Amino acid sequence: MGILHSFSDAVAAVVQRASPAVLHLQSIRERSQGLASGSGVLITPDGYALTNSHVVHGAAAIEALLPDGRTLLADIVGDDPATDLALLRLAPAHALPHVELADSGALRVGDFGIAVGAPYGLSFTVTTGIVSALGRTLRARDGRAIEGVIQTDAPLNPGNSGGPLLDADARVIGINTAIFHPAQGLCFAIPSSTASFVAAEILAHGRVRRAWLGLGAEEVLLPAARA
Repeated sequence: MGILHSFSDAVAAVVQRASPAVLHLQSIRERSQGLASGSGVLITPDGYALTNSHVVHGAAAIEALLPDGRTLLADIVGDDPATDLALLRLAPAHALPHVELADSGALRVGDFGIAVGAPYGLSFTVTTGIVSALGRTLRARDGRAIEGVIQTDAPLNPGNSGGPLLDADARVIGINTAIFHPAQGLCFAIPSSTASFVAAEILAHGRVRRAWLGLGAEEVLLPAARA
């Protein structure tokens, strides 16, 4: 019983530390497309938050419900469909609770994971699991491959998108993004190292800069060879 009590206390401590930084997002779509519900997580005390691009892309307005009952408006600072990540900014009157982004490069298969989000609109729901695999590849909405994705068996459902996958130290190791339907226990998160890079690029440049190689073609007529 001692081990079970210790495990229970450890999970509750992580949730107590991290859940005040989790957001329940409501995206109001343009052109009468209705509402989209998802999750997000605050990463700075002045109101910057991460979520999934597919939660907020094309939103006319975004409302963020905090665990303390407050509702704040959120603006999209930058949206990167290629990684299914977006950076939001809330405008709080006072400093907000936030969580640290961990180094997902240090993750091991079997490491503990805690997901917090709003599945089917059920705000601040907690589920647990492990890191089932590392280095998975997902396909983004723009067709790009998202590399290094974390696979977890922490149960996720629609509405968990954009919420954090936490480690045992209440740090963000991933941004929950997808499930493999109709299978059970096949869930995926964008690694925190990718999220950290995307957030830094958006803050510095307003978008994520990527190298590209341009190729062109031109017809060349060679002189006829002499016999």
